[in-house]
Amino acid sequence: MISVHSTAPHPSAPGRTAPEAHAPVYDGLHPRIYAIIIALAVWLLMSAWLFFGGLGYDDMLLTVVTGLFVVSIGIPVLLWLTWRRNADHGDDGPAPSFRDWRSGEFATWTGRHVASGAAIETLLPIAAVAFGMTAIGLVFVFTAT
Repeated sequence: MISVHSTAPHPSAPGRTAPEAHAPVYDGLHPRIYAIIIALAVWLLMSAWLFFGGLGYDDMLLTVVTGLFVVSIGIPVLLWLTWRRNADHGDDGPAPSFRDWRSGEFATWTGRHVASGAAIETLLPIAAVAFGMTAIGLVFVFTAT
């Protein structure tokens, strides 16, 4: 669950856009960010299977990679579902809306960051790989004919 630490302003680091004064500070990503990560991982797998499947031994390798993705996504999701079912949520309120979350701050070990920037930095690696695999696959298909 996302919790709010404080609403006190902090001095902004050079080169960073300062969030609104008294913006809430969250210590967890919004659930929508996790959903986007899972969607991008599925996109990556679908691109790999669509563009590179059916070429002999590649199917076996793609099956192994798919299994690794299923395990790497499935275990955290199962742990989260177990925690959600067994945790005491008496003092937790509902998750903030995505708009409220992204306008706040995100607390990390190294300091606070604008939450929208933290979301972009979190999504950028998996998005680059998913879109890159699609681009490589398209090039592979168009040059093979």
